Amino acid sequence: MNSDRSQATISTAALPQINTSLPGPEARRVLELDRTYVSPSYTRDYPLVAKRGQGLMVEDMDGNTFLDFAAGIAVCSTGHCHPEVVRAIQEQAATLIHMSGTDFYYPGMPQLAERLARVAPGKEAKRVYFGNSGAEAVEAAIKLAKYHTKRDKLVAFHGAFHGRTMGALSLTASRAVQRKGFGTLLSGVFHMPFPDTYRGTYGVRPECASADCLSYLENELFRRRVDPDEVAAIFIEPIQGEGGYLVAPAEFLQGLDRICRKYGILLVADEVQCGMGRTGKWWAVEHSGVEPDIICSAKGIASGMPLGAVIARASVMDWTPGAHASTFGGNPVCIAAALATMDLLEQEYIANAARMGEFIFNRLADWRERHKIVGDVRGKGLMIGIEIVRNQRTKEKAPDLRNRLVQMAFHKGLLVLGSGDTTLRLMPPLMVNEEQTDFALNTLDACLTEIEREM
Repeated sequence: MNSDRSQATISTAALPQINTSLPGPEARRVLELDRTYVSPSYTRDYPLVAKRGQGLMVEDMDGNTFLDFAAGIAVCSTGHCHPEVVRAIQEQAATLIHMSGTDFYYPGMPQLAERLARVAPGKEAKRVYFGNSGAEAVEAAIKLAKYHTKRDKLVAFHGAFHGRTMGALSLTASRAVQRKGFGTLLSGVFHMPFPDTYRGTYGVRPECASADCLSYLENELFRRRVDPDEVAAIFIEPIQGEGGYLVAPAEFLQGLDRICRKYGILLVADEVQCGMGRTGKWWAVEHSGVEPDIICSAKGIASGMPLGAVIARASVMDWTPGAHASTFGGNPVCIAAALATMDLLEQEYIANAARMGEFIFNRLADWRERHKIVGDVRGKGLMIGIEIVRNQRTKEKAPDLRNRLVQMAFHKGLLVLGSGDTTLRLMPPLMVNEEQTDFALNTLDACLTEIEREM
C-alpha cells in the first residue's frame, strides 16, 4: 500500500492554509443555525465548521484547511475518508444497508468477530458482541460482568471516562458537570485513585503511585467499603482518555490482574480510545502483558462509522439468547468499514503508530527544559499527553494556559484538544507522516514560546 497515494490532500497544499478570519463568513452562518437548533449540551473548544476531510487535512466551510491532530477524538484511525474505507462503505451500501444481527445473519458480523477475537490478547477463545458506540460497549460489559459472576458491585477509577449513558456514566469520574443534574446513578459503583506517576496517587510519592493504588484497593476499599466477593468487575482505561492521558504502569496493571484473579473479579479494559492500534499495538493493555477478561472497543474500530464491540473470553460471554442485543449494532455498512480499517491497520498503520510515536517522543524529549510551562510528556504510540503547568516545581495546574494553547493552535491551522484539567493531547490519525508531525510540533513549540514570553 502506498501511503502517499492514500493521503491525497483536499487542495494543492500539503499543510494548513488559513485564508480568512476564524470563523469565516460561511462558518458563522452554520454556527448561528447550530446555536438556534442544536442541543446546548455539546462542548466545542473552537469554531471549526468542517466541510470535508482527506487524510489528515480538514477543510472548513470557507476553504481554510487544517491539520487534524485530534482525529475526531481518536476515531479517524485511517485518516479522513481513506479511499479503501470509502470503497468498502460504498460497495456495502449498494448491496445491503441493514438487516439487524439481533434477528438475522449476514457474513460480515462473524467475519469481523473472528478477526477481533484473533487479535485480542490471550490464548483462550473469544466471543464478540456488537453495539453502536463506546458507551454501548461499556453498558454491555457491565451487564455481561454482572450476568456471568452473579455479583452486582463494580469498581472504577478517579479521572475515568466510560461514557454518558446512565450505566457508563456511573463508572465515569472525570468531571462533575457530566454527572450533575441526573439524579441517582447506578448503585454499587466504587471509585479508587488511578496511578498518577507525575503527581503521585495522593499528590506525593509519584514513584510509588502503583503500589499506593494497589494498597488502597486491598487495604482500604476492600476492607472498609465493599467486600471483594461481591465485586463483579473492575473497569480500567489502560490510558485515561479524558483524565489527562495518564498511563497505567505495567506493574500496576499486573498487580490489578493478580488481585482480580485472587477474588474472582473480572478485569475489563476500556480500550475505546486507546485501542485499535493507537499505541503501536492492537491494544494498550498489551504493553503490560495482561490478558483482560473483557475488552471494550469503539472509536477507531471503523474509521468514523458508528460501531462498538465487546470482546470477551468465551467462558465469560455465557449469556443466553435475549439477554442483550441491539437493533443497529454491527450494521453491515459499519462492519464493512471496520474490516477495511483492520486491513489498513494490520498492513501498515499500527507499525506507523509505533514509529511515529517514537519520532514524536524524541522531538519532545527536551521540551521540559526548553519550556517552563511543560510539566510532563507521557503516553504510548500516537496517544501522547503534554501536561501544562504554571510552575514545574510545584506542578500547579494551568488550565487557562492549556486552553489558550489549544486556541492558538487552531488559529494557526492545527486541530488539537485538551484532556483532563491541564493536559494537551496529541492523537492524530495513525497514517501521520514526519512532515505533518514536524508542522504540528513546530506550531505548538511556537505557541508555547509566545505564551511564556507574555507570562
